Amino acid sequence: MGAHWYESAIDRQLREATERGEFENLPGAGRPLRGYGEEYDEDWWVKDWLRREGATAGVIPPTLALRRAAEDLETMIDRLRTEPEVREHVAQLNARIDRARRGHLDGPPVVLPRFDADAVVAAWRQRRIT
Repeated sequence: MGAHWYESAIDRQLREATERGEFENLPGAGRPLRGYGEEYDEDWWVKDWLRREGATAGVIPPTLALRRAAEDLETMIDRLRTEPEVREHVAQLNARIDRARRGHLDGPPVVLPRFDADAVVAAWRQRRIT
């Protein structure tokens, strides 16, 4: 009994397109893939989407902007003058985190913890003293 060859519908479509020459002279043929050999970037798809869409570098999906806002929290609140302003900033950031957790913000999933306003305020006060 010999080996049986099976061609799936996808394989057949690829073979037929190749036979018709549909894969010849494609843009980029013979050139290396973009980013080949570079360090892996977990946000590669976002950057590629921005490049393809012609978006400016300052435009990022809301969930990535949220991640950046969480990373920059200390810098942002250090610009504020009063405790109520700090608490309001933390409340707004926590509300954005809640929306992201529920899937109400566009972009890749982001799992961020909510910020404890009392702890943030205490750290803010300490940095103002020193």
